Amino acid sequence: MKYDLLQGLGVVLLALGAQGAIRQHANHSNAGLLGWLPGGFAVSITVYVVAVVGGAVIASWARGAAKAVGRDS
Repeated sequence: MKYDLLQGLGVVLLALGAQGAIRQHANHSNAGLLGWLPGGFAVSITVYVVAVVGGAVIASWARGAAKAVGRDS
């Protein structure tokens, strides 16, 4: 069960980060969820990219851990 939750969390982070990075790249003045964050475009795009990479790593790790314990879903 915990691997399912971690995999879901990873996918959510990946999707939110990718959507935010694409939106930020297309319209530099629209920071979206990170509008409160000081630092402007460079900081917010970095946080979105870190969310994408972190989400991919978490989802991939959770998938591998679930397979290691014998779950093939």
